[in-house]
Amino acid sequence: MTNPPQLEARELTRHFVVRTGHGLIRPKKVVRAVDDVSLSLYAGRVTAVVGESGSGKSVLARMLARIVTPTSGEILIEGNAIAGDAPRTLSYASQVQLVLQDPFASINPVHPIRHSLERPLRIHATPRDQVEDRARATLARVALDPPDRYLDRYPHELSGGQLQRVSIARALCVNPKVLLADEPISMLDVSVRLGVLNLLRGLCDDERLAVLYITHDIASARYIADATIVMYAGQVVERSEGTSLIDAPSHPYTQLLIASVPDPSDPLRRTPETEDRAGQGQFP
Repeated sequence: MTNPPQLEARELTRHFVVRTGHGLIRPKKVVRAVDDVSLSLYAGRVTAVVGESGSGKSVLARMLARIVTPTSGEILIEGNAIAGDAPRTLSYASQVQLVLQDPFASINPVHPIRHSLERPLRIHATPRDQVEDRARATLARVALDPPDRYLDRYPHELSGGQLQRVSIARALCVNPKVLLADEPISMLDVSVRLGVLNLLRGLCDDERLAVLYITHDIASARYIADATIVMYAGQVVERSEGTSLIDAPSHPYTQLLIASVPDPSDPLRRTPETEDRAGQGQFP
């Protein structure tokens, strides 16, 4: 890419120390959640990180959002390095926002939607007379129109798809340059998933957002992403531009991810070869 990345991770690593077993004396074990991962996010592009549960992709997103502190490695925002142990600041939050998997848990259920949108605007010192107009405009950006229909409703009055759009709107309120979307469609009905994917793609194209799309569904990554990264056991095992990784995967784990995608025209999508690889654990 000729333009510098909006957000860059260099050799990010996060290890957790946990105790195993039972009793008073329990041995410690190091869990390598993310191990030496590097990536770059560019304006106007969607980068997908694909992997099964436990692959480290959500921990990676939280490190990029400065919610989890890296054990080692470096994060750069527009070329400026951020100290590994530096706290998350308002300045950083105004540039990098995270959308979580479960909209029912991430939106406060006891307040109307207005509260969830206006609170970040106030925290980021938006002039008081502009707060409500900005909240309305942001709802329109995520196709919740007319905004007045939603501002004073409560989360339980919205569908899962509408509530996830509110989550995205809340992230957009401060006009970030980078949007980290952690499994944004996995808890939604199949009928509304495509609409959320199209929304993210449209925000990327129309507003030049740099989007990190995290998913276990390699088919949705193929649909939305300009570049794809596959993670397994905390490490990047394969990456590519475009759809070449999905059309012609080289790593056995990527091949298994693709083989696991349901295909209505082929109920026996898995081959004996890939079933054997899965059973034998033939991954590096």
